[in-house]
Amino acid sequence: MPEFKEQYKNMILRLYAEDVKDSDAHQQYTALALWLRDYYAPFLKATRQHYENDRVKEAYYFAIEFLPGRMLETNMLNLGVTDVVTTAMMQMGLDMDKVVDAEPNPGLGNGGLGRLGSEFLDSAAALHMPLNGNGIRYQYGLFRQSFVNGYQVEMPDDWLRNGNAWEVRKENRACLVRFGGNTWLAEDAFGRLVPHYENTTDVLAVPYDTGVVGYQNQTVNTFRLWSAELPTDPAVTYTLQQKEEVNEITEILYPDDSNYEGRLLRLKQEYFLVSAGVQSIVRHYRKHHRSLNHMDATVAIHINDTHPAMAIPEMMRILMDEEFMSWDQAWAITTKVMSYTNHTLLSESLETWPQDMVAQTVPRIYQIIQEIDRRFRELQTPVYGADRVNRCTPLGDGTVRMAYLAVIGSHSVNGVAKLHTELLEKDVLKDLYRIYPARFNNKTNGITMRRWLQIANPALTHLLNEKLNGDWCHRPLDIMGVQSFAKDPTFLKELQEVKHKNKVALAKKIRARENISVDPEHAIFDVQIKRLHAYKRQLLHALFIIDEYQQIKAGQPLSVPRVHIFSAKAAPSYYYAKEIIKLINEIANTVNHDPAVGDQLKVVFVPNYGVSEAEDMIPAADVSEQISLAGKEASGTSNMKLMANGAITLATMDGANIEIADAVGEDNIVTFGMTVDEVSAYTNYSSQAIFDSDKHLQKVVNALIDGTIPNITREGRDIYNSLLQYNDEYFVLADYESYVKAQDKISTLYQDPEKWYSMACINIAKSGQFSSDLTIARYGDDIWHLTRDQVGVN
Repeated sequence: MPEFKEQYKNMILRLYAEDVKDSDAHQQYTALALWLRDYYAPFLKATRQHYENDRVKEAYYFAIEFLPGRMLETNMLNLGVTDVVTTAMMQMGLDMDKVVDAEPNPGLGNGGLGRLGSEFLDSAAALHMPLNGNGIRYQYGLFRQSFVNGYQVEMPDDWLRNGNAWEVRKENRACLVRFGGNTWLAEDAFGRLVPHYENTTDVLAVPYDTGVVGYQNQTVNTFRLWSAELPTDPAVTYTLQQKEEVNEITEILYPDDSNYEGRLLRLKQEYFLVSAGVQSIVRHYRKHHRSLNHMDATVAIHINDTHPAMAIPEMMRILMDEEFMSWDQAWAITTKVMSYTNHTLLSESLETWPQDMVAQTVPRIYQIIQEIDRRFRELQTPVYGADRVNRCTPLGDGTVRMAYLAVIGSHSVNGVAKLHTELLEKDVLKDLYRIYPARFNNKTNGITMRRWLQIANPALTHLLNEKLNGDWCHRPLDIMGVQSFAKDPTFLKELQEVKHKNKVALAKKIRARENISVDPEHAIFDVQIKRLHAYKRQLLHALFIIDEYQQIKAGQPLSVPRVHIFSAKAAPSYYYAKEIIKLINEIANTVNHDPAVGDQLKVVFVPNYGVSEAEDMIPAADVSEQISLAGKEASGTSNMKLMANGAITLATMDGANIEIADAVGEDNIVTFGMTVDEVSAYTNYSSQAIFDSDKHLQKVVNALIDGTIPNITREGRDIYNSLLQYNDEYFVLADYESYVKAQDKISTLYQDPEKWYSMACINIAKSGQFSSDLTIARYGDDIWHLTRDQVGVN
């Protein structure tokens, strides 16, 4: 401890020429982050040397977004220095909470897709598994969300304004990425077809590397982010406009794709990522291997969702154009190296690009995609017929169909929950499943228990450590041992006290940040935190709150007080989702300021949802709302985080909810709504008929337009019309009665604390099987064929 304090003081002095007592919280955070980086640097070097010297097979996880959250507490935990550092900081008179809060959340992701990638990198390092991340170093995140008069307002998320203490710029590893221009093939002196480029826009991709620290095991993997810059050619003078055009490639996460310019920028981002990443991988491989013929023995590239699907033609480009391989040689290597995870069941989310846009933006890549398409048709049409093949070719309807390209060019295709994979095979990708059945497999998503319990919920972690002999932090399945306390009144009381402590802490933060007083003593904290999308049905939850409000106004008190907590961002161009945000905020404004309601009912919409906000809310949640229309949610991971923290899941049978229900048993989850088969069979659905036949429902829905909720004249009418005039696309009205009954069941169960916390105990016990350690081990074993530490995952 004295050694750390001396080193830390010297770090402050060296960085800022100040004493510790004169430094501010951000300076204290930066100095601590740099000290930790120095601490794990020898482990990072040793890890890299081990992988290179022993020719270890490495996997590279490509994703357009990651959502790592703050890294300070994670790195302290994983390095095993939390107690030493925290104690020393306190002895120096520093407020550790303020130091932690001074770290910005990296603006590299939006929701579950980005968080999953970060959880996988964390878990892989914990298992000594050689997995590296590849993403984009966005200068600005998606946006910083605030509410003005109830409306979502998007402001720049300038998370890099003070730099990033964890990253190391490596310009000596930069790659050149070409856009536009003209491309043609011509024979060289050896008779080989060589590509020629003219009038291209060349962009320098500069990598920034961050260490991913394994849990107390001295493994540190690499998370590489690429930044777009002008090439450093002293013979070329660039204009300010050229500089701006290059900078915008990595300026913002998910530019507005509602117009041509925004979509073009998205396409450039995707090619920039894969071109830089694949070039870097091949270059690194070339340093240590003489032949590329067996590249799949030491390299695996994973395409996370369709955004990095151009990695397939980019690998072909490099192997053919730069390594002079034949098509057949290059294709054999590419398909063995590439694997693909699908993350959606929504047809509109299956990414496509206009063919002319791709041809103009990345002409050589488009040529290769054309050839992939031609050869696929030539090979498969005689076997499966033109109709089936035409439905699943990479080129069709004037577009490049990225999901189909990803399946055809990979050796493995996986869904992210059992139901999701079944629906991919039966519906979304059924034609390609018929052609390549052996490629399809399931890998249900998972979460990092270290962050969502050890960091987010230290009180529950302490209780589990007291009760469990096994090292559940290393062995996630060992948490199942807590199930033996599910009928122990003393333990259940302790569990209740942990939840109460977390609810009190959240209530204080809500009071401080939102100026809303909530009751942690008696109220159910009913939580729905996820991306705002119509299929996730935040609207269903909002209608129920209107129902509760009308009940109170009619003189019928709630059986149990409720605090409904939302947090979600809507995409800037997603007008309907933003209307739902406005609705919920106006419901909150009405309910929270009505003296007739008092503490019976409160509504809180926490702005700017991210990892840190989730860490505040999840430990305090009593109810986990997972209410998407069955057949629409691929998996979900908030359901897993919340169950691990002892929340009871209120769920449709969708995504991973089904597997959670199987794990905990029907007595320890509250389910409602139509099944996937029932939704599919509901071909003559009439929301108007349901509305007309239910007086109670009419009163709730009419509140959208009758003035019950002020300040939603336009939004209320639009949402009302979506439910009735446009026939309720996501069956909100069809599931409403079932949802109300499920909520009534929640209220009844909550009034029996011993029963409630017994259910909570079983949910905690069963959460271990949803650890991302287990999930990533399955990827490593079944798809990438990596070596790993077997501890904790068998």
